[in-house]
Amino acid sequence: MAMELTILGRNMEVTTRLQNYVEKKTARLDRYMPNLAEVRVDLSEQNARSALDRHVAQITIRDSYGTILRAEERSNDIFAAIDKVTDKLYKQIKRYRGKRKDNRRGGGVEELIDLEPLPLEYEVEEEDEEASGDRIVRRKSFRMQPMSSAEAIDQMELLGHDFFVFFDAEDETISVIYRRHDDGYGLLKPEFD
Repeated sequence: MAMELTILGRNMEVTTRLQNYVEKKTARLDRYMPNLAEVRVDLSEQNARSALDRHVAQITIRDSYGTILRAEERSNDIFAAIDKVTDKLYKQIKRYRGKRKDNRRGGGVEELIDLEPLPLEYEVEEEDEEASGDRIVRRKSFRMQPMSSAEAIDQMELLGHDFFVFFDAEDETISVIYRRHDDGYGLLKPEFD
């Protein structure tokens, strides 16, 4: 399966030089993460208080099993932001691969659910221009891959989030895993009357 690369620019033009630079920096990703299906690179120029944070580069990668890794960096130069974010992403991949190897060696069960991968789509963000009394200012939609709560914790950690919404393969419900203040994890499960 060939890796699909998507480069998007927001408030900036993605020139041929910039596109070639991104392609060069991301070309080796599939060597380090097997089954890599998609790489999405979001580049933007923002009005920031500090000129040092004006250019933002975010890379999101997804493999055919539904594993998502994401990194974001800011800089005063878009090329420097790309350098920083790719370095950060390679470190995340190394940590992810190390965690998988540790699970296999340490007796932890790593179970890959043998399902046909869903069509891979990224989150769709919509910013509401007019709140019209509604407090919701951003909406996201995304596809879910069935996974265990242990896999959901791994995904949450890889993304650096405090919570993660997932489709629990065990009981076929939408669930939320979250980080507790005592360094443990909580699991929210819906109940219907």
